Amino acid sequence: MQWGEASFSAVLLGGYLGMLTLLWGAMTASIGVWHRRNALPAPAARPLPRLSICVPARDEAHQIAACVRGALAQDHADVEVIVVDDGSTDDTAAVARAAAPDDPRLRVVRNAPPPPGWAGKPWACQRAVAEASGAHLLFVDADVELAPDAARRVATVLLDRKLGMLSAFGTWRLESFWERVAIPVIGWFIRGATDVGAVNTPGRPEAFANGQFLLFDRATYESIGGHGAVRAEVLEDVRIARVAKQRGHPIGLYAAPDLFRVRLYRSLGEILRGYGKNLYEGMDRRPLLALGALLFLFIGSVAPWLFLAAVVVRPSIFLTGLEPFGFWAAWIALVCALPVLFRWRVERVDGRGGGYAWSHPLGNLVLAAVLLRAVFAVETTWKGRRFHDGKATG
Repeated sequence: MQWGEASFSAVLLGGYLGMLTLLWGAMTASIGVWHRRNALPAPAARPLPRLSICVPARDEAHQIAACVRGALAQDHADVEVIVVDDGSTDDTAAVARAAAPDDPRLRVVRNAPPPPGWAGKPWACQRAVAEASGAHLLFVDADVELAPDAARRVATVLLDRKLGMLSAFGTWRLESFWERVAIPVIGWFIRGATDVGAVNTPGRPEAFANGQFLLFDRATYESIGGHGAVRAEVLEDVRIARVAKQRGHPIGLYAAPDLFRVRLYRSLGEILRGYGKNLYEGMDRRPLLALGALLFLFIGSVAPWLFLAAVVVRPSIFLTGLEPFGFWAAWIALVCALPVLFRWRVERVDGRGGGYAWSHPLGNLVLAAVLLRAVFAVETTWKGRRFHDGKATG
């Protein structure tokens, strides 16, 4: 066989399509297994200590009320909720108070500006702990809506498993077109790149946490220096998990789509900026890793659709000498369909209907744009705060 011969082209194309068929087929088949293997264990009934739900909030007036109401609706016997207004320019504090004006379990405090070297969120979390009286500390973002049993379940698992820290993947509340298209793709890209089994194995160096939902035993939190240990980090959740594990504290990471839901971003611009500030940071700013991810996205998801378009528009050029034509066209179409089937399975696992599975290639283009933006954006601004190479600068 020589370059340009039909037989050589058939081997190349067949190898490429075969690799992608096996890859997407295996990924589609493994979604359910991944979820069952990493699911939050069923808790046993047991007495629980007081739990403080700490909510750092900056310019969250549009969604803080739902967060507060969900936190106060917990079936955990002893809960307090502390909202720290991190220098908001809107009515975040007033809206939070109005969500439960007569509930003594709620406290809303206005935080001072972060000192030099501190990012806003770690500073707000540290202030919340100073106000908290619980033996367990549950940090949730202001866009999180907790299920009524969330605090009780995770507090029980923390004690049952003798963990110092526990985090979980919930599910997303998706409303706009671009949220539905892109956020599941980016979110599952992050989950798929995380070795949950290694994270949950003491002695292994891998560590990860989802900052939307992060539970600490207070003794563990204080022993590692709290959020002061990651004071300048934009990716404070993953960094604090690493600190905890490096200091010998067992940590747990679980899949629990019924535990909470979160609405992250509302527009394409917010998706690009929001994920762009931490996705490359999660790769430890390694350009080769980012390049590998971009190549995977193009080769594994985008290129097959370009090939299918070429087959439809000019089949005589693209498949010259490759017989039978129908066989190759069908195989290319199958390789395009498998990622859509994978996305449908992902949507079903997350508790959605799967109606946006068709948009998976478009979602991958958004993910590629986020990665490219993150790689080249040394300076980042989010909610009025500036970061340089993932560190707070003001």
